[in-house]
Amino acid sequence: MSKTQKELAFLRDLYIETDWTERFTNLFDDNFKFTKEEKVLYVNAGTGSHALALRKKLKEKVELFAASETKELLKLAQAKADAVKADVQFSTDFPKGKFDAVLADASLVKPTDLKDFLTRIVESSERQVVFCLPTAGSFGDIFSFLWETFLNLDLLEHGAEVERLLTEIPTSSKVEEIAENLNLINVEAITKSEFFEYSTGEEFINAPLFADFLFPVWLDFLNQTERNKVVKNLAKIIDDECQELSFRVTVKATLVVGEKTNES
Repeated sequence: MSKTQKELAFLRDLYIETDWTERFTNLFDDNFKFTKEEKVLYVNAGTGSHALALRKKLKEKVELFAASETKELLKLAQAKADAVKADVQFSTDFPKGKFDAVLADASLVKPTDLKDFLTRIVESSERQVVFCLPTAGSFGDIFSFLWETFLNLDLLEHGAEVERLLTEIPTSSKVEEIAENLNLINVEAITKSEFFEYSTGEEFINAPLFADFLFPVWLDFLNQTERNKVVKNLAKIIDDECQELSFRVTVKATLVVGEKTNES
């Protein structure tokens, strides 16, 4: 059964931002340093955990704006900010005006929406653009087992969809190319392999990251009955293949940094 936006917001706060999102924000924290920024925009701030952490690091005079994806996420983010009296201006819309730096979490943005998403954040920046996302090499084992699942369930008419899932995740060089085509210069991509371990197939398919955030997107071409069968069979295949070993999901977490040209 699909979750409400309120339920998804709580799951995002409890399970996604404390593990999935943190893998990407740690990459940001380790590789990006603020300099003379006076206005900063954080796009896809979720429930605000990383934006609030950045607020502590930024100088007091720096204005920090943060856009959450839904009203339900915004409520949680604002409640956190109010609890610690943090000066972060949360909203669900892109604030008007230009910013010295725009940071964006694209880790849950559909690959097909990536170019439009990046266009929007680049347009909001006067100088720095920084974003993170998974790149090619991510989820490979899952997609391989999905193909086997479709074969087992006589659903090979959807085989092209599995291939699409694999090929539409951009390489880091492709992401750099997109950024450069949006008139960013000095573009640099930094990639780190991250691993998510699951002791059984059942644990994997029930993990909120997959059950509530990724599977609904990946398997949107199936009806609910087909989706349930696919996910259940996927867990069985994982257990058969891994036996006593844990199932490891590899994600290529990538941070991309670029600067606006004077002509942009």
